[in-house]
Amino acid sequence: MRIRWPHCERGMHSLRAKLTLANVALLALGIVAATAVSLMGMRYYLLNQVDAELNKTRQSLGGSLTMDQIDALGALAIVRDRFMPQHDEKARPDSILTAVDARGKPESLARFAPTDTQRALAGAVADPRALAAAAGPHDIRVHGARYRATATRLADGTYILFATSTDALHQGMLKALKLDLAIGSLLLALLACLTMMSVSRRMRPLEDMVETSTAIAEGDLTRRVPSSHHPTQEVEQLRLALNSMLHQVESAYRTREHSAAQLRRFVADASHELRTPLSAIRGYLQLYDKGMLSDPDERKRAWERVLAETDRMGRLVDELLTLARLDQQPELRFRNVDVSRLVRDAAEDLRVQQPERPIKVAADGAVLVHADESGLRQVLGNLVGNVRTHTPADVAVRLSVEREDGVVRLCVADEGPGLCAQDAARVFDRFFRAGGGAGSGLGLAIVQGVVDAHGGEVAVETAPGEGLQVTVTLPSRTAVRP
Repeated sequence: MRIRWPHCERGMHSLRAKLTLANVALLALGIVAATAVSLMGMRYYLLNQVDAELNKTRQSLGGSLTMDQIDALGALAIVRDRFMPQHDEKARPDSILTAVDARGKPESLARFAPTDTQRALAGAVADPRALAAAAGPHDIRVHGARYRATATRLADGTYILFATSTDALHQGMLKALKLDLAIGSLLLALLACLTMMSVSRRMRPLEDMVETSTAIAEGDLTRRVPSSHHPTQEVEQLRLALNSMLHQVESAYRTREHSAAQLRRFVADASHELRTPLSAIRGYLQLYDKGMLSDPDERKRAWERVLAETDRMGRLVDELLTLARLDQQPELRFRNVDVSRLVRDAAEDLRVQQPERPIKVAADGAVLVHADESGLRQVLGNLVGNVRTHTPADVAVRLSVEREDGVVRLCVADEGPGLCAQDAARVFDRFFRAGGGAGSGLGLAIVQGVVDAHGGEVAVETAPGEGLQVTVTLPSRTAVRP
């Protein structure tokens, strides 16, 4: 059954959608701000132009002129053509000029009666005196249309009102706003598409990580996150870290499986090894219980066999306990130990047990290491016992110890039959006995466990007919110069 991860589903809550929305929102804010600033600037610039024209007209008519003088001036026709429409009373002129008294009542101007538009202008200006005193034009509405208006006071107390339409200005700003919105919407759509494409390409390594994690969850521990063609630094660092973690997970899983297999094999082998002496002891006890051992010599032989099998079972249990303690990484008692003395002691023990065996010892002087003495004695005892058990009594053996390049090498070599490559590869396995020979098959496993506890290494050199050489190397950090 394939596992589906909820965070891998695409939607508005995905990282891809959130990044796209964030970019679009930022661009939208930028477009709105730019449009607002540009429209405000355009309005300010155009209104300044309108106000400048109105102020210029106010200055040209203001001062010491009176209404009679204005009526008498023939040049007023220019003003009339500009500010006073004569044909279409319903039209909204671009500019309006009208005369009012101090109370704001419209008056005739240039012998023309005020039009409806002029009256509307006069009605829109509530206080002509305040408008004339103002520094600049104000916004007003005439017949619903927007105008900029100002006023000037003549010498006889009459007020002239000026107004210029700003509808064209606002319509232009509205068109500019629509154009900006259209272009901005197009830019937002384009940005959204480009962001989705870019984010999809950048998010591909993350999707590969999800696929790899899914495959590993389904049991494929060999899967790794592939490298992308154009990786970003952060994603590449995450990929390397994830691959490293997956490698550690795979190694831990393989190690656990190997340990479990070793444990099952160890339990099976231990059960088999213990079953043999137990079966022998049970058999002799049954013979004794049924009275079948009536001869004293038979009872003596049976008793000796029971004791021998009991000793064998006791040694096997002791070795199993030793391996169990080594697996639990016991606290060793380190001190300065003379390895040369231990080698000479082991050689003397072997001479006592097998006087006919040729023994060579190369352990002159003192070679000190910082180690656990009982552990090193057990290593030498097992190596020498391995030679005693698996080689003929007349086969020569050599024990040596030397210091070289800051490490101490302990060597036990014999000239026995040796081992083939397949047996040499399994010589440190628990309960392994080459050719089904004597012994429990735990001696070299204990040697390797003790050496590993000291942080050292143990190696085997052998070949059929060339004997067996076991070399124990203690690292330089445990070595102590005498």
